[in-house]
Amino acid sequence: MDKLRAMTSFVRIVDRGSLTAAAADLGVSLPSMVRTLATLERELGATLLNRTTRRIHLTDEGRQYLERCRAILGQVQEAEATLHSRRAAPHGRLAVTASVLFGRRYVAPLTSEFLQRHAEVSAELLLVDRVVNLVDEGIDAAVRIGHLPDSSLVAIPLGKVRRVMCASPAYLRAHGMPRRLADLRGHRGVRLTGLASSHPRKVPIANVLTSNQPDAAIEACAGGLGVGSFLSYMVAPLVRAGRLKYVLEDFEGEPLPVSFAYPQSRQLSPTVRAFADLCVKKLRGARFD
Repeated sequence: MDKLRAMTSFVRIVDRGSLTAAAADLGVSLPSMVRTLATLERELGATLLNRTTRRIHLTDEGRQYLERCRAILGQVQEAEATLHSRRAAPHGRLAVTASVLFGRRYVAPLTSEFLQRHAEVSAELLLVDRVVNLVDEGIDAAVRIGHLPDSSLVAIPLGKVRRVMCASPAYLRAHGMPRRLADLRGHRGVRLTGLASSHPRKVPIANVLTSNQPDAAIEACAGGLGVGSFLSYMVAPLVRAGRLKYVLEDFEGEPLPVSFAYPQSRQLSPTVRAFADLCVKKLRGARFD
């Protein structure tokens, strides 16, 4: 049997939640879709889906096979899209999302450079501090910080950012330099909400300020209010300027990956491919701290 076509059918059944909807999407009859699934399960010697009159459920084997199918089909699409993008010029709409501060500092300048290079492209840049569902919101790609639990996305690695703690030199002179996590007990903390903990263990610090805005929290920290927890790219300019100083670097958690991500189910257009290439060229290997 055509194994790639069978894999595509299986993934589409899972994504659409029914054989009928998957058959309609792929332009085949329902009996043909049923035969394809049955043949695939027979060749694999495993039941992939448990089906009732109303719902389908993945078996354990089906869940494992689905993950492999997504990876294989993504690689096939990537190979085809790479060849296609080299033959076609970027054109049309490009919609990209990123977190606010990282997007403003890194993605927005690249978007402007991309538009200057390609006159036939218009762009929409969505900078928000939330995880955007690319398919539901009609977004072509995202520059994401952190691990991607969503297996429906293809991720191109760009780099890593550190999870850091810092304080102003004036604050450290007044309150002392912490050498261990336990030394933070009694210090004043500045907390940025929505940010994963910078340390694998709970930090014993009382927060005197909590903010959902990075700029507000960072300025308060640089002004001497307390010890703050941030991602390295957020505070790197102030560290270089001497307004902030990293503390407890030996106790930092695992760095977070920075990735260019796009939906695996979507054909990668020449425009998105070209923008991904620019991001890789300019950001891969860049210092975010």
